[in-house]
Amino acid sequence: MQKRTISLLVMLMMGLALVLPLVTATTAHADKLADAIAATPQGTEKGQIDPAAKPGFLGIPGAPDPGMLMPFLWAIWVGWIFSTVGAFGGVMAGVGHITVFGLGAYAKSFADTNNTLNKMITDSIRVSNQWLVGLSSLVSSITYARQKRLVTSLGLFLGGGALLATYLISQTAGKVSFSQYQGWFGLCVFLIGAFMIYDMSPKGQAKKQAAKAAVKAFEETVKCKGDICEQGVKTLKWSITKTEISFFGQTFSFNPLWALFGGFIISAIASFIGVGGGFLYVPFLTSVAGLPMFVVAGTSALAVLISMVTSIFQFMTMKGVPIFWPMIGVELIGVFVGSILGPKTGKYIPEKVLKWIFLILAFYIGLRYTLRGFFAINI
Repeated sequence: MQKRTISLLVMLMMGLALVLPLVTATTAHADKLADAIAATPQGTEKGQIDPAAKPGFLGIPGAPDPGMLMPFLWAIWVGWIFSTVGAFGGVMAGVGHITVFGLGAYAKSFADTNNTLNKMITDSIRVSNQWLVGLSSLVSSITYARQKRLVTSLGLFLGGGALLATYLISQTAGKVSFSQYQGWFGLCVFLIGAFMIYDMSPKGQAKKQAAKAAVKAFEETVKCKGDICEQGVKTLKWSITKTEISFFGQTFSFNPLWALFGGFIISAIASFIGVGGGFLYVPFLTSVAGLPMFVVAGTSALAVLISMVTSIFQFMTMKGVPIFWPMIGVELIGVFVGSILGPKTGKYIPEKVLKWIFLILAFYIGLRYTLRGFFAINI
């Protein structure tokens, strides 16, 4: 029953995210982009638009056009990393859109000539990231639910806290320049990487004996090709102030109200920088809730899904943020492929390796974008 309920729930929510923005899209939204393009100085110099150039991103003449192969391959990586560690899907989507596809430099080029277009492209990058993470979290939630590696109630409470937060942050649409976005994007990731170092220290690990025991039992079961569903997540007790679950012979407890509050804070930060928030959910789930990584990825995915559904709806229907569907369509196919592979391959990767992957990505990406956004330093 749990598997069926979760599958129907996440498919319904993602279905709403896909359909409602399209149904409610209006000509006025498209006109905003057309007006911004028309208001930009014409020419071939930086910050200008050449009407004779080939249309690229968002149909803007002369804008970068990443084609189809590069977005597809990068999206497979995005789907795999998110579905494996429960984080960095949005961050990696951002790296692809900002740096690999060259959209960041392009948006920044209009800072002095047309700040409205600068912010419009920035918002489009933010929402494009969220579409990729939204689909990945959908596929991951279903897969982890089937493997009984998802704490449903915890994911729902975290996601519930996201509902108000994403509405509030959607009010920043059209108000954030690319440099601001890039700097805060990097700083958030960098600080979480610093926190994870503490979390992996002897002091941070001192209170995680139950998680260690569960991890050891899980890895032994996988090594012996046993049935991981047999000892998967089971709810032992549920109340509004305390919930207990078991996973591979160990008992874990958490306060749903703290999860609701944590989801609000995490989603507010994540929606602002245009990512899913997994890089924040993972430390919350491992440190505050004390869960092992093999449960964290699925639980994070469900929380991210709820956040993404709300955020995509708010940005696209309420604020009219444009999306370049030719690129996003190809990326969604790649994300689907990567998200199927993640849970199937991730169970064979030791927990310590998963945490080190998380840590290395956090420090490199965080430092790179913090320095570039706030200080114009490239590394």
